[in-house]
Amino acid sequence: MLAPFHLAIPVHDIAAARAFYGVRFGCPEGRSAAEWVDFDFFGHQLVAHLDPSREAFVPAAHSNRVDGHDVPVPHFGVVLGWQDWQGLAARLVAEGTDFIISPGIRFAGEVGEQATFFLYDPSGNALEFKAFRDPSRLFAR
Repeated sequence: MLAPFHLAIPVHDIAAARAFYGVRFGCPEGRSAAEWVDFDFFGHQLVAHLDPSREAFVPAAHSNRVDGHDVPVPHFGVVLGWQDWQGLAARLVAEGTDFIISPGIRFAGEVGEQATFFLYDPSGNALEFKAFRDPSRLFAR
């Protein structure tokens, strides 16, 4: 079993973070205060901290070219099971989600072949959701 990670991210609006992580992605809420809220982010502890210097959406400042796409840096996310990823991607597409990188297959036919998509949360934190058809290939070279 993997140990859950802990990640604290800056947000400009706690209510918007609750709507995005809690409602849109179904992440149960844990402890909270006026300036922060814990989410169970697919088994990991994600804490949205209010950052008074952020007045609104602040997108990633940099990107790296990966398999033909500009991947935002920094970003974080989760590796899902293949079917879970397919279901989530289909739901988000049906909802008209504005993706940074639309759902698709990266490194097709290569060792690191993976399904992936990227999107921003309401504060501009970039997220990647990915899946490997063969989970044993997660760290393959």
